[in-house]
Amino acid sequence: MQKVYTNIIQIAGDVITVEADGVGYNDVAQISVRGGLSLAQVIRIDGRKVFLQVFAGSRGISTGDKVRFLNHPMRVATGDNLLGRIFNGSGLPLDRAPELSENMADIGGPPVNPVKRIIPNKMIRTGIPMIDVFNSLVESQKLPIFSIAGEPYNELLARIAIQAQVDIIILGGMGLKYDDYLFFKDTLKTHGALNRSIFFIHTASDPVVECLLVPDISLAVAEDFALKGRRVLVLLSDMTNFADALKEVSITMEQVPSNRGYPGDLYSQLASRYEKAVDFDTAGSITILAVTTMPGDDVTHPVPDNTGYITEGQFYLKNGVIEPFGSLSRLKQQVNGATRSDHRTIMDAMIQLFASYRQSLEKQSMGFQMSAWDEKLLKYGRLFEEKMMSLKTNIALEKALDLGWQILADSFSPEETGIKRSILEQYWPR
Repeated sequence: MQKVYTNIIQIAGDVITVEADGVGYNDVAQISVRGGLSLAQVIRIDGRKVFLQVFAGSRGISTGDKVRFLNHPMRVATGDNLLGRIFNGSGLPLDRAPELSENMADIGGPPVNPVKRIIPNKMIRTGIPMIDVFNSLVESQKLPIFSIAGEPYNELLARIAIQAQVDIIILGGMGLKYDDYLFFKDTLKTHGALNRSIFFIHTASDPVVECLLVPDISLAVAEDFALKGRRVLVLLSDMTNFADALKEVSITMEQVPSNRGYPGDLYSQLASRYEKAVDFDTAGSITILAVTTMPGDDVTHPVPDNTGYITEGQFYLKNGVIEPFGSLSRLKQQVNGATRSDHRTIMDAMIQLFASYRQSLEKQSMGFQMSAWDEKLLKYGRLFEEKMMSLKTNIALEKALDLGWQILADSFSPEETGIKRSILEQYWPR
């Protein structure tokens, strides 16, 4: 039975406090306000005091309004009817299409039992050489994209969305500028990827508490599709905005702050979302790519710092490209040995030579005399940056490997690459 309470004892920001009994953590409540109903979720219980965050903000709520607890967590519709649709952070339509109320699933559930997981062993091809060749993306992987404001991280996500060889794309936007939202929508529509995509969008002008729902809603829908055998790629932007929303709510609740004002459970809050990445032993998979902007390009900031302990590497986006020496996919060895026999050879040789190019570039900038070897490295480095690192490059993995061999052949003799003769005889361009 849903009991109605009218004793709202406190309103602080978007958090209200009610005295109630028999309420569960994360339960949803309806608040009867002038002009309709407003949804809220239980975020803390202290004896009879129940703290709820109001999704649409607390403006217009008075202490005499009625609160009805629904005795279940927040739910979201699932199924194929969501494909091609755009929703807000509460799961309500933004595309003027009907609201969905069938096949409802609870959000914010626990991660999948490890017994049901398999070791990641399948590559997701993206058509981006700096990912496919050098830091392969693996199904069920959880990877952040470390960047700073102003870098084209949303453009990178959109490229991955339209090119990734997966069944379904779910985009969770947190604190997006309206222009970024339109960019995602227009880009995916132009390239014919919108019909396999689902958007959950929180813009910078929306209530801050809705930002907290976006990852949970996105991942709940992804889990439903994965259990039905689909390969799902979840793209989240920006997890720093999510963490800032956590901080704002914790300050409102007068919790003791931790590092730089973030809540003490920041690690657990991030981990509970990232750990939803899974490859089911008898079904589909969930892979997570999440932008994490670093204020002041500071990797020791609490959000990227905690993220690094949870995820399996990172893509480091700097100066408009994926930086080879800041990026890492810890699961790439699970797949790049099964792609083509020269994959690991090309990956290792090109990165080693690119490191030498960076040293020669530094020598040149300091005015040192360039040797013939330095000149070869400079030529190689320029070709690598132009043809491999550019995010405009869109080629299949096999063609990217062939391109790598061609770049080496244009810059060095076979012996100068340090590659085994047996592999050179098979792959060196003739």
